[in-house]
Amino acid sequence: MGRGTKRKVPSAHSSSNNNINQNMWNSSSGSRRHHYKGGGYGQQPSKPKPTINEKEAEKLFSEYADPDDSTIASMEGISKLCDSLEIDPLSDIRILVLLWKLGANEKPAQISKTEWMAGCNKLQVDTLAKFQNLLPSLDTGFLAQSEFKDFYKFCFQFNRQGTHRTLDKDMVIALMGMVLGGGRIPQDRLDTFCQFLESSKGYSRITLDQWTSFLDFCIECDDLSSYDEAVSAWPVLIDEYVEYMEDLQKKGK
Repeated sequence: MGRGTKRKVPSAHSSSNNNINQNMWNSSSGSRRHHYKGGGYGQQPSKPKPTINEKEAEKLFSEYADPDDSTIASMEGISKLCDSLEIDPLSDIRILVLLWKLGANEKPAQISKTEWMAGCNKLQVDTLAKFQNLLPSLDTGFLAQSEFKDFYKFCFQFNRQGTHRTLDKDMVIALMGMVLGGGRIPQDRLDTFCQFLESSKGYSRITLDQWTSFLDFCIECDDLSSYDEAVSAWPVLIDEYVEYMEDLQKKGK
């Protein structure tokens, strides 16, 4: 079987945590009642008006849009947004959470004006000050497990380059440290897996399946001593990581 072809069916105990903060971004909408004119039956509710200043949101987007294409903001514009928000795009996970919340899914490494406007309406932001006020709530600790899994997948997809469907190993190592650091998984598991990737000559690029499998593996397999490769259905990458850890233990490291 080739590399990355095995796949484990998630077990029942990997279901998400309580949906705390599930409606964080929709808190301003509340439970709305429709008001009918005349109070009669069969009349349609009035269309809700936008609750943000869309002209201001469009104006803000134009500050970060590409000079050659005003309908998208690429990495140059996103870096400029980070400067405005006073965050480091290379180390601050909140910019990725923000892009995920805004819905930057159309193409890697950019956000379209359409996505921006829809995201601004969702998050109820239309000025730089409101974006800045949003920053404290963008900590990944606020994400339930199911939300984090979706965000984790987004991080891989957003950082792809061109038509590549895989990520360079060095990119994966840097991105994992940024996304999974801070206690989402045991730090020693993260450190040793990154060391394994660095030392491995067989993996120069990582697939989405391998990327997502590592998080699932960390959630489902707390104790590596109980890992049985003979009955494992994880990608071969995971098998080889476990072998790497066993070799380290034998060497007393």
